[in-house]
Amino acid sequence: MLRRGAQALRSLSTTAAVYCQRKLKLALIGQSLFGQEVYSHLRKEGHKVVGVFTVPDKNGQADPLALSAEKDGTPVFKFPRWRVKGKPIQEVVEAYRSLGAELNVLPFCTQFIPMDVIDYPKHGSIIYHPSILPRHRGASAINWTLIQGDKKAGFTVFWADDGLDTGPILLQQECDVEPNDTVDDLYNRFLFPEGVKAMVEAVQLIADGKAPQVPQPEEGATYEGIQKKENAQISWDQPAAALHNWIRGHDKVPGAWTMIDDQAVTFYGSSLLDGSVPSGQPLAIEGAIKPGLVTKNGLVLFGNDGKMLLVRNLQFEDGKMIPASKYFAAGETSAIELTEEEKKMAEDIKSIWVGILTNIPVIEDSTDFFKSGASSMHVVRMIEEIKQKYSGLQLQNEDVYMATKFADFIQMLVRRLRGEDKEEELIIDYVSKTVNNMTVKMPYQCFINGQFMDAEDGKTYATINPTDGSIIAKVSYASVEDVDKAVAAAKDAFENGEWGKMNARERGRLIYRLADLMEKHQEELATIETIDSGAVYTLALKTHVGMSVQTFRYFAGWCDKIQGSTIPINHARPNHNLTFTKKEPIGVCAIVIPWNYPLMMLAWKSAACLAAGNTLVLKPAQVTPLTALKFAELSAEAGFPKGVINILPGSGGLVGQRLSEHPDIRKLGFTGSTPIGKQIMKSCAVSNLKKVSLELGGKSPLIIFNDCDLDRAVKMGMGAVYFNKGENCIAAGRLFVEESIHDEFVKRVVDEIQKMKIGDPLDRSTDHGPQNHKAHLEKLLEYCETGVKEGATLVYGGRQVCRPGFFMEPTVFTDVEDHMYIAQEESFGPVMVISKFKDGDVEGVLQQANNTEYALASGVFTRDINKALYVSEKLEAGTVFINTYNKTDVAAPFGGFKQSGFGKDLGEEALHEYLRTKAVTVEY
Repeated sequence: MLRRGAQALRSLSTTAAVYCQRKLKLALIGQSLFGQEVYSHLRKEGHKVVGVFTVPDKNGQADPLALSAEKDGTPVFKFPRWRVKGKPIQEVVEAYRSLGAELNVLPFCTQFIPMDVIDYPKHGSIIYHPSILPRHRGASAINWTLIQGDKKAGFTVFWADDGLDTGPILLQQECDVEPNDTVDDLYNRFLFPEGVKAMVEAVQLIADGKAPQVPQPEEGATYEGIQKKENAQISWDQPAAALHNWIRGHDKVPGAWTMIDDQAVTFYGSSLLDGSVPSGQPLAIEGAIKPGLVTKNGLVLFGNDGKMLLVRNLQFEDGKMIPASKYFAAGETSAIELTEEEKKMAEDIKSIWVGILTNIPVIEDSTDFFKSGASSMHVVRMIEEIKQKYSGLQLQNEDVYMATKFADFIQMLVRRLRGEDKEEELIIDYVSKTVNNMTVKMPYQCFINGQFMDAEDGKTYATINPTDGSIIAKVSYASVEDVDKAVAAAKDAFENGEWGKMNARERGRLIYRLADLMEKHQEELATIETIDSGAVYTLALKTHVGMSVQTFRYFAGWCDKIQGSTIPINHARPNHNLTFTKKEPIGVCAIVIPWNYPLMMLAWKSAACLAAGNTLVLKPAQVTPLTALKFAELSAEAGFPKGVINILPGSGGLVGQRLSEHPDIRKLGFTGSTPIGKQIMKSCAVSNLKKVSLELGGKSPLIIFNDCDLDRAVKMGMGAVYFNKGENCIAAGRLFVEESIHDEFVKRVVDEIQKMKIGDPLDRSTDHGPQNHKAHLEKLLEYCETGVKEGATLVYGGRQVCRPGFFMEPTVFTDVEDHMYIAQEESFGPVMVISKFKDGDVEGVLQQANNTEYALASGVFTRDINKALYVSEKLEAGTVFINTYNKTDVAAPFGGFKQSGFGKDLGEEALHEYLRTKAVTVEY
């Protein structure tokens, strides 16, 4: 099969001057926007269009091709037909011949053109055909591409002959067919834009004498007739994929239909549906294998293989179209009385209709937009005019198809403005507790597709308050089925939902609104964070919640500033090239976060993910799920569309593993331990090579030189270790203190520890709260026992505090040598590990500091700026702090090297973790 026949011939050199002289006199025979674009591009290339032959005006409106030609002064002929009873109409043929065309160009011509006209020009006639000939022939070829489940679609430009689409091929192009593509998808994405360029290229090839004529093979050729309504009835005894292909192949025209409740109902908007069978109301369908299900997302249908598809819209015999999810509610809505302001709006809308439907003298309530001559082009125009006048009113093309009569359209607009068409109120079962002088209300179920729901198998687990060991709530324990359900919802929201169609600025507005709600509920969020994770309340308020709010605001501002670039590339003479890049969202992203900063880790990853335009399925740590579920509630209140954000509490081994294996997830962001990160990366690679970013373990070195400000070094060094009870990924895992100040440093640290108040994290004067959970406390105690056994000196602490809950004393070890376990592995707790180094031995201490497979963060304290910068250059770590520590900011990228992972959170670089770059090259 020939592919872009021009390419092989382009190597033949020609001067630009000669090339430009080779222009033709053309007759265009056809209609539609496609014909209009071909006409405009051919004129732009310098060809002379001597005449345009299109169709008579419909309902007083000229075809787009005729409109353009008339505007340019090009002769336009609107013959209703070219022949009668198979014989050419002589006056029509003579009118055509009088123009002296050298080539006929037929883009989407629906009329039968006599061979007297086809063969008359010097170069004959070329036709555009929306299929890769000879696979499908006939006017419904593009439909049959989908009906038969072809993996490739495309178009052919061929030489007309007296057969039916059997003339020699000039050039062809093909594209992939995606599983849920419709005719409109293929047309808009490929057949229209690439077809216009191909028609122009074909004309130039003919002008240059380089146009091939490749005979069509008979083998494999098919001819399927024009699809008519009577032939489009659905035959139900087929697999789900075949049913889906039949419905999408007939999408819009003529429409696949079936009998429901003794009337013909046409289906539109089909997509394949994975996962478990959703809940819904059964609907009997004549001839179907089993009843359909009317669900909140649409009508679920079943093939004879037990698999499912989803249909979004239904059209009844009277032409009325409704969302399939509203089947049982159809006809229940009575007309609403308009206010004076709404009546004024109706008059404004009427004037827009008058401007479009110029052939209709008066717009009545019963005036039907499409029956009055409007086309899909007019739908876009009307929506844009309404948006200009009423900026707060968001409309989609489907809204017009759902309410085609003027009165129905106004009713739909008014209901939308009043908020009456909003989704049903979110139902939340809370666990409520009176604590911290307030009543906190905590969701405890999975959050999937905009709804809180129990796990599929009903399992729950207890989340524990580390302050006293009491049960806070029984939380849903998500199953693999819940993961599949959440991923399907996220995929649908990305591919078909409002989120995927939303412009970037509107997306940013939603994220800003979410940040505002988080700030409004900051005290409740901080309280939940405290009782669920053990964080000191004041720290939870400032950092856990405060930085989360800042993060969402920061990335909300990025939404409409994500840009590609233009790239100069070599020109292929005589044409020029333009190459540019586009930054696109990846799709469905999985996010798996740890338990040390439950809300902040959610924010660091989710904010960038959402700002980039993705949808997400997030698994909070099993032991700290409550602020993530409260966040889900606030996201729904902010107005995020269903399916954009999904939260699944439960096991990492179950939920996290399924997320890493799921074929529909395209990116996974993980923060946690290095061993688990390695397992996740392996699963992501084996499953579908999904993109991965990992923020893993650390053993961050902090080097304190004797020329430092010792008071500051002690204060910041303690913060580097004991901040957030040591449960901090960038905590200073090992301190290297220069020998001459070592003993004084240790003494001051112990003095400060003894001043620290250990107690209830909700007490505002508390400095040090409980460890996150019991198992972690036990691990820390074992860590300290190992340090003592290996010969390190336990200067302070190392024990559990004698009180209820999971409290541990701040701990200090000295005399720690490189071979010891506590020198190599992080404690992730309040354990200061100190090694001394000889005065002036900068290179030696650098070697010790870098002698680890972890490289997340590091620090250096010295008054010598030259030394500080030298050490910062030599330290192998993603972040280096100089004379400070823990100084993270939403605008500064954060992430490690080596076995501390790869990829960045925060800052502009975080956005690129959730974007993909597409390069586009245009020849002109």
